[in-house]
Amino acid sequence: MGSTDTSRPGRGRPLAGAGSSPTGLLDLLSVAAVVLDTSGRVVFWSPQAVELFGYTAEEALGQFAAQLLIHEEHRDEVIALFAEVMESGTDWAGAFPVRHKNGTTRLVEFRNMRLLDDLGGTYALGLAVDQAILAQVERSVALSARLVTQSPIGLAILDTDLRYLNVNPALERIHGISAADHRGRRVRDVLTFLDGEAVERRLRRVLETGKPVADRYVVCRPASDPHRDHAWSVSYHRLEDAAGRVLGVATSVIDITERHEATIAATQARNRLAMIASASASIGTTLDVQQTAHELAGVVVPDLADVASVHVLESVLRGRTPSLAGAARFRVAAVTAARASEAADVTDAPGELARYESDRLLTHCVRTRQPVLVAETSGEDLRHIARTGEAASLLARAGVHSYLAVPLVARGEVLGALSLVRTGTPASFDEDDTLLACELAARAATCIDNARWYQSVRNTALTLQRRLLPQLPSHLPGLTIACRYLPAGAISEIGGDWFDAVRLPGDKTALVVGDVMGSGINAAASMGQLRSATRAFAGLDLDPAEVLRHLDRLTEDVEHTIATCAYCCYDPERGECRISLAGHLPPALLRSGRPAELLDLPSGVPLGVGGTAFETTVFPFRPGDQLALYTDGLVETRSDPIDTRLGTLLEALTATAAQDLPETCDRVLETLRPPGGDDDVALLVARAEP
Repeated sequence: MGSTDTSRPGRGRPLAGAGSSPTGLLDLLSVAAVVLDTSGRVVFWSPQAVELFGYTAEEALGQFAAQLLIHEEHRDEVIALFAEVMESGTDWAGAFPVRHKNGTTRLVEFRNMRLLDDLGGTYALGLAVDQAILAQVERSVALSARLVTQSPIGLAILDTDLRYLNVNPALERIHGISAADHRGRRVRDVLTFLDGEAVERRLRRVLETGKPVADRYVVCRPASDPHRDHAWSVSYHRLEDAAGRVLGVATSVIDITERHEATIAATQARNRLAMIASASASIGTTLDVQQTAHELAGVVVPDLADVASVHVLESVLRGRTPSLAGAARFRVAAVTAARASEAADVTDAPGELARYESDRLLTHCVRTRQPVLVAETSGEDLRHIARTGEAASLLARAGVHSYLAVPLVARGEVLGALSLVRTGTPASFDEDDTLLACELAARAATCIDNARWYQSVRNTALTLQRRLLPQLPSHLPGLTIACRYLPAGAISEIGGDWFDAVRLPGDKTALVVGDVMGSGINAAASMGQLRSATRAFAGLDLDPAEVLRHLDRLTEDVEHTIATCAYCCYDPERGECRISLAGHLPPALLRSGRPAELLDLPSGVPLGVGGTAFETTVFPFRPGDQLALYTDGLVETRSDPIDTRLGTLLEALTATAAQDLPETCDRVLETLRPPGGDDDVALLVARAEP
């Protein structure tokens, strides 16, 4: 293609005071003008003719054009055409080879016409263009037109007022608006589904600064598809002519919706994997049904649902096989909402016992053990989702537009359902959401089932342990006692500790605290055996060391059983206690008006070890004195030294010397025993009375 030479005076520059600037197209074509008189002599020779034919004006003026430019074999034909134009005044256009000054031949396209001046003179004007340049321009125009019309990229030309001049078919498809509806209209009037004012501000900056905007990411819902998000990559650049005059703005739009959706799908897949990983780490941290339900609801909100509730069948919590015929009774184990107000509007209250009739979707979910998905809820759907008509109205007012319920199934048994709704999230639940919810529900169901069985076994162990603990006598001569038992926080730690007070002949009383090593139901059963045996031996009014010796022999016969024990016999007539220890911690003695202290006693060996004699120690126990017997769960921890804990025990006993014994027990436990401790605790405090 030709280039514009702006170095020549007047070329490429607008005339001063002219109404508009030149386009530069003539410069691009480099049109040469030649004027001949009636004899065929050159009387005008333009600068472009110098470039096209090679002859200067001095060399060409006055010469016969046919002799100067035309090869001899074509000369007669050209002279005849010239004569015809001059005689008839008919224009002629065509192409024929022309001889260049350097001897080469060029194919030049001519347009010839007759001219008349005001004196009656006749001339011939010839406009000539190198056909190679024309062919190149034609090819470029054809290529550009074909690229524009067939391009998958949407293209548009806007004038300086930001009105559409032209758009290609691709942009018609992308915008969903015909080319005719584009032309002459402002951007804001066409792109009504976007912020047209903001788009025009960006286009105006491009016009003013010349700085292009490239690959701007736009997500919208065009008029052609208002129910689906589309993604576009939009670019703007300023259009200028060869002289630098601003013509307008060109815009290009690439539809990247498929890439956008693939990116969203990949992001959602990563989020689902992250949610499953989070669920694995955060669901089932404790063996508690309600806590596990709260953890499940917390994982799905807000990433999967705006509101989540976990409904557990009441029969499952009671340890019975659920009946799935007719209505279903649920205990609402947990409710979590993205916004606090929504929880009260769209769900049952946490802890509430809720009855759902047989036609409700939640009941259908647990009966069929299949998920229930309502992507777009209607008024009729809400009536089948809600428990009551009033609740259905609340769902509608809260903006519930999508619903999903998945069953909680573990070990082949349905436990309840996870109920999910969307209110603020515009997207509806889909099949991918259903699969994710089912995966999370399956993991949580196993944890809920474990917690349910744990609670059942724990309750069994606690019941056994409490049944084995004694009913203390209502009156003991010269003695007031108070006792406490606290189970461990875990089922595996329940069952080994006990206390007892046995009335003996001669107004004496046996005080016993023991701890079977080990835990669980087996430890509780062993404890029951030892407590019964201790009562039997105590009834024989034996010396404390003798009682422990008999218990030691009995324990040796029980496989895998070892226990510690403190056995004390109080005689109010003598005002003294006789005590023997079997590997047990020393009791604390609080004398009237003095601080508490640990008794210095031979510790002995635990029951069941065998081969070692036990010793009995006698110490005075006068009215007002207090004696505290306890198990190691009260003072032993994993973090604190035992001496520090024993010192804390003595301080607590001293501080409560004037209080009633039940208050003393409570204060000691409050000071030393944290909630959910790792070991169970038995505590017995006795006070000598007049």
